[in-house]
Amino acid sequence: MKLKKQVTVCGGAIFCVAVFSLYLMLDRVQHDPARRQSAGNFPRSQISVLQNRIEQLEQLLEENHQIISHIKDSVLELTDTGAISPSGHLPFRSANGSWVLPFDGRPTFLSVQPLDCQFALGHRSQTDLQMLDVYSLLSFDNVDGGVWKQGFEITYEPNEWDDEPLQVFVVPHSHNDPGWIKTFDKYYNDQTQHIFNNIVVKLAEDPRRKFIWSEISFFAKWWESADVHKQEAMRKLILSGQLEIVTGGWVMTDEANVHYFAMIDQLIEGHQWLEKNLGVTPRSGWAVDPFGHSATMPYLLKRANMSSMLIQRVHYSIKKHFAATRSLEFMWRQTWDIESGTDMFCHMMPFYSYDVPHTCGPDPKICCQFDFKRLPGSRVNCPWKVPPRAITDANVAERAGVLLDQYRKKSKLFRSRVLLVPLGDDFRYDKPLEWDQQYFNYQKLFDYMNSHPEMHVKAQFATLTDYFNAVYKANGVAPGMRPPDYPVLSGDFFAYADREDHYWSGYYTSRPFYKNVDRVLESHLRGAEILYSLAVAHARRAGLEGRYPVSDYSLLTDARRNIGLFQHHDAITGTAKEAVVIDYGNRSLNESLRATQDSLPQRTLIELESSPRYLVLFNPVEQERLCVVTVLVNSARVRVLTEDGQTLPVQLSAQWVSAVEMSGEVYQVIRRKDDPQEVRVQIQFLTYGTRPSKDKSGAYLFLPDGNAKPYSQREAPVVRVVEGPLFAEVVAHYQHFQQTVRIHNVPGVDGLSLDITTMLDIRDQNNKELAMRLVTDIQSGDTFYTDLNGFQIQPRRYFQKLPLQAHFYPMPAMAYIQDSQYRLTLYTAQALGVSSLASGQLEVILDRRLMQDDNRGLGQGLKDNKRTANRFRLLLERRSSSGKVISFPSLLSHMTSTILNHEVLALPVLPWKHGVPPMRTFAPLAGTLPCDFHLLNLRSIQSLDTHSPSPYTALLLHRLGLDCGLEDQNPGFNCTTTQGQLSISGLFRGLDLQLLQPMSLSLMHSQPPLSNDSSINLEPMEISTYKLKLC
Repeated sequence: MKLKKQVTVCGGAIFCVAVFSLYLMLDRVQHDPARRQSAGNFPRSQISVLQNRIEQLEQLLEENHQIISHIKDSVLELTDTGAISPSGHLPFRSANGSWVLPFDGRPTFLSVQPLDCQFALGHRSQTDLQMLDVYSLLSFDNVDGGVWKQGFEITYEPNEWDDEPLQVFVVPHSHNDPGWIKTFDKYYNDQTQHIFNNIVVKLAEDPRRKFIWSEISFFAKWWESADVHKQEAMRKLILSGQLEIVTGGWVMTDEANVHYFAMIDQLIEGHQWLEKNLGVTPRSGWAVDPFGHSATMPYLLKRANMSSMLIQRVHYSIKKHFAATRSLEFMWRQTWDIESGTDMFCHMMPFYSYDVPHTCGPDPKICCQFDFKRLPGSRVNCPWKVPPRAITDANVAERAGVLLDQYRKKSKLFRSRVLLVPLGDDFRYDKPLEWDQQYFNYQKLFDYMNSHPEMHVKAQFATLTDYFNAVYKANGVAPGMRPPDYPVLSGDFFAYADREDHYWSGYYTSRPFYKNVDRVLESHLRGAEILYSLAVAHARRAGLEGRYPVSDYSLLTDARRNIGLFQHHDAITGTAKEAVVIDYGNRSLNESLRATQDSLPQRTLIELESSPRYLVLFNPVEQERLCVVTVLVNSARVRVLTEDGQTLPVQLSAQWVSAVEMSGEVYQVIRRKDDPQEVRVQIQFLTYGTRPSKDKSGAYLFLPDGNAKPYSQREAPVVRVVEGPLFAEVVAHYQHFQQTVRIHNVPGVDGLSLDITTMLDIRDQNNKELAMRLVTDIQSGDTFYTDLNGFQIQPRRYFQKLPLQAHFYPMPAMAYIQDSQYRLTLYTAQALGVSSLASGQLEVILDRRLMQDDNRGLGQGLKDNKRTANRFRLLLERRSSSGKVISFPSLLSHMTSTILNHEVLALPVLPWKHGVPPMRTFAPLAGTLPCDFHLLNLRSIQSLDTHSPSPYTALLLHRLGLDCGLEDQNPGFNCTTTQGQLSISGLFRGLDLQLLQPMSLSLMHSQPPLSNDSSINLEPMEISTYKLKLC
């Protein structure tokens, strides 16, 4: 990581692009051209109109000629005034027409240890269930299963429990969305605060009552307003085991669009709050509402020292298959784990929903009769027209028998005689009456069952961990260990379908504007965390801790929580009401550099006058970097100097408005250096409509009206071409989007891939989805690869038996296709939906505008589209080996994704009137990290008694999994690996290490401290957290 000071000298609206060698990185923003001439929409038959257009074009070309002349004159003036580097070089063209640049001539090398390459060559984990194989096996035929429509008839023998009674654990819960139909604050004021107040009163009335809670964002808000007596009562309920905190994240995070940095950060924020205020540590994960489940989540929960987890929204055909094979409880193992170190015990709920009608057993008509909030007179009733009946002495025997029948049938789907029965729904238990209705009636049922031994059942209220502990005990294993004969699974659970062909693959792209804002702010937050932690440590070392404004820590806390809130499964997904989206946007605006929450960011214009202007650059990546940085200045006469007076090469680019007509498709041919072969890549733009039937696409669902149709417009696109020493680009203007394809002429990572930006505006469209398709001659067959949360790669396959919408998957960071010779990877700076519908293709949904609700509760379509910039990179790599089933990015691929998501932040310094500003380069790392290490975060740890930071810092490291079977490329800096070894004591320049303590991922569990001069060791793919004290 590094901050550098640059000097901008001298002084029309132009871009100044300079190249810097850096140490870390942040945010790139878009600048709207000051003016753009429309090509118009005139009938071609009118000769006079055509003549006018020709004259306009001639005028534009003349203006552009004048701009070019101005820039050329400026370059000559710069040369005349001595604006050259000490070596006498400026960018110039060689005899063959290529540009020669005066880059630092230091040799760089790439040294990857052979043992560090063995990991990707290993076999995949030995599992009983591999989800790609399960997809191959299933027919997805959706046969009517009777009362359990998506399942089958369940039968049992009455004497099956004679020797071992059925243990039933009923777990009351309330699912509280931190924003969906209402904003976070309105939900809290209308409902959630009352749920907490009821918990305090109603659980205390009977020690047999239990409850679970998940979302700490709501809990923290209630705690801050509660008096000390309520706080103490709540703490007592938790410590006694009546109330359990499950997962304990700031939110119940989405698992498709989120990046693993944000998944971890919101988990840490929730757990740190729990540690400070309650002193409790969650033991079980609870995820009933995310729309599909990622394999990253069990890994993170395992690293946070949890032992068990629960999931719900899984494709109904997969649920049916797992139920038929009694595989609904399994050990979830990571694909790279050849042993069992990543195993997490997971319970999959078997039925349609987490509401009461779908949790007691297979027949929702019967289960609904045991949701006592729906008693006659309530505003909520049973759709099956048979209402609940209050339990009395007269009917308890009959009612208990009916309910036990459902319990027994459900238990037949599992391998133990222990049964989990959730009892709740969205925002339940907000009124005291419901507490009485549910708890009193169920207690009567439990008392009857438990007092009649011939029923062979023991039923009780329970927490989630009560249930898991009973399962472990029944199987004779310790918590978190694999029960005998339970299956081991690897893979994920995307895409989710809840019924028919209704695949929830639309939300992978819904509201891409906010998905992009989220990723930018995550990078900002990470950079701020790192700089803040280092600044406090250096102030402490200098004895200036009292003078440093530690009150700024509250700003960091607010940023963590606002970004954490947006990871909620109705926020980053784009599936909330428009007013709620605006509320999320306004919260994010506090952390961004934008005029309004729905505007694109704007560069700060550096106005050049007679005095020099100064620019601070921040590189938040842990590796050195040679890259192009763009700033906006008001003069074509500009010179850029480093801190020590070295002149840097620049490229001056006007705000072009030229128009050149061409064909309706954009072709790019990518040729590897020193490689005579070419891979042809055709970029096509297409549109999907939605089906004409009752069920249509909406915020959640993608229900297209057939295959995509080529995007077309009456006029040919307006094209601008820029070519210069540092980059060349082609910009094609279409009616609904503008695509920029840029290639950088710099050594290393920045120059090895194409930079693609697509600026979208589909606000005049109805029921259209815009897609970008890459068509290549790579022989990828029916297989392609997408990432999960920017953390790992998951293989995908195209199946003829599945509908088109079933083949789209989340792409938070990258997707690729490959054959025996090449791999083509598309990197993204925002989560979008991706697929490969034919060999050699990759297809991304760029934006969606849908005019109706898709009947999943939102009650709105997607009609609040913004002008949105989707940013990508495209990298072609030669493969030298075919590799194994498990797939990993190459080292270059990891770096490309990192530089796209963590751009250099250019910070203009306010005009300084007296001499040079008191700033100097800040390079806190004593040396570069091994290049297979990623510094995930350097996070100041809270003080337990104030709103200020403690003397401790959390260091989060991720060792990347590498595929060395792709041809090595020069990364532009010295790159070595060390077989996972790293010395922390010498990592930070000018700071001493006084504590090095391994911690669980979210800092709630500690191990004995290591000696300060110890080297730590990380296995490939491992994420580890350490508590440091630096001074």
